[in-house]
Amino acid sequence: RWRRWRCLDARPLPAWFDRAKVGVFVHWGVFSVPAWGSEWFWWHWQGQHDAAYERFVRRRFPPGTTYAAFAPQFTAHDFQPRQWAQLFQRAGARYVVLTTKHHEGFTNWGSPVSWNWNSVDMGPHRDLVGELGEALRESNLRYGLYHSLMEWFNPLYLADKQSGFKTQSFVLKKTMPELYDLVLKYKPDLIWSDGDWEAPDSYWNSTSFLAWLYNDSPVKDAVVVNDRWGRGCSCRHGGFYNCADKYRPGTLPGHKWEMCSSLDKLSWGYRSNMSLAEVMDEMSMIEELVQTVSLGGNYLLNVGPTKEGVIAPIFQERLLALGRWLDTNGEAIYESQPWRVQMENTTDTVWYTSRGPVVFAIFLLWPRDSELHLSSPIPSPGTRVTLLGYAGTLKWQKSPGQGMLITLPYMLPSPLPPQSGWAVKLEGVK
Repeated sequence: RWRRWRCLDARPLPAWFDRAKVGVFVHWGVFSVPAWGSEWFWWHWQGQHDAAYERFVRRRFPPGTTYAAFAPQFTAHDFQPRQWAQLFQRAGARYVVLTTKHHEGFTNWGSPVSWNWNSVDMGPHRDLVGELGEALRESNLRYGLYHSLMEWFNPLYLADKQSGFKTQSFVLKKTMPELYDLVLKYKPDLIWSDGDWEAPDSYWNSTSFLAWLYNDSPVKDAVVVNDRWGRGCSCRHGGFYNCADKYRPGTLPGHKWEMCSSLDKLSWGYRSNMSLAEVMDEMSMIEELVQTVSLGGNYLLNVGPTKEGVIAPIFQERLLALGRWLDTNGEAIYESQPWRVQMENTTDTVWYTSRGPVVFAIFLLWPRDSELHLSSPIPSPGTRVTLLGYAGTLKWQKSPGQGMLITLPYMLPSPLPPQSGWAVKLEGVK
C-alpha cells in the first residue's frame, strides 16, 4: 500500500493550481436551514445531545422535528448561479470549491445512491452542483468539488464503524459510487476531500480511486486533490496539503499547500444570528492572503449562503473588497513564487513574493514617515522601484545598515492610517 502512495505522491501537481493563488469555498446544505451554531448542527444536536442545540430546536421547531424535516426548507429559491460566478470572478478568485455533500450526507446533486436525500428529489429540486459548474465554466473559473467521505448517521457507515472498519459496505455502496459519479458527471478541476479522520485510507479505498483519477479518468491531466484521504494522510499524502483548517505554517513548507479560512470567524455554514464583529474585516483578509501566498500557499476563502441561496451582502462586500485589492496588487500575487526571504526579519508586516527576477515587497502598514525600510533586498545602481497602482517610479537610497530606504508617495492626511496592504515592485535587486 505504501508503495502505491509513493507513486501517487510522485505525480506532479498540475501547474494551474499553484498559479491560481486565490479561491472561494462555499459551504451550503441542509445545515443552512437551522442556520445556527455551525454546519455541524446535526452532530451537536443529535450526536452529542448538546443542550444549547436541543433548546434551540425545541424553541423554534414543532415537537418531534427530525433533521430530515429541514430538507424541504432548503429551497434555494433565490439561487442564481451566474450571479455567484460573477461575484467570485470579481473577487479575484481563480477557482471555486462547492460542498457537494457534507458529513450530513445530503447531496447537492441527484446522486443515484442517496435516495430522497439529495437536492433533486428534495428541497431545491435542482442540480446545484451542475448549475454552479456551468456558470463557473462560462466565467472561466476552475471548479472544485468538496466531498465528505463519511456521513455521521448513515447506517451503513455506522455498521462498518462498529466492525472496526473491517467491513466496507458504506464505501462500496455509497462513498465510491458518489465520487466516481461526481467525476464522470461534472469533470471537476479539483477534489477537496474531507471526513477522513475516523478510518484509515485502506478502508476508504483512496489509493485505487486516486490511481483511477490520475490515470484513466476524464480529468486525469488537470485534476488536483488535497490530502484528506484517510486517518494519518493529512499533511503527508495526496496532492496539495491542507494539514488543518485555517493552517498557518511558520516557515516556508517544502510542499504545495492551501490555507482555507472563513469570512464568518465562527462557522463555515451560514448563521442567521451572525454579527458584524464575527465577520473577518478587509485588513485581516488581505493579511491572511499575503502571508499565505508569500509562504507558497493558496488562499481559499469561505462563504456560507442562506437556505434560499443568497450570499449575505456583508460577504459580497468583503469579496468585492478583496477583488479591488487584487485588481491593483494582483501582479504580486497571481503566478508568483516565494522569494529567498518570505518576511522581513524585523517585522511581520512586510512580506515578499517574486516573479522571475522581479521581487515584490508587500507591506501591511503604511510607515509613519512614508519611508519604507527593507533590509532584505540587495539593491544595485540600476534598481528600479515602483508602487503597484501608482504611476511613476519611487526614489530610494541604500540604507546605512543593509537593504534600502524607499520614499513612498505622500498620502493625504487622515486621522486613520489607510486600511489595507500595498506592494512595491523591485527590479534589479538580489
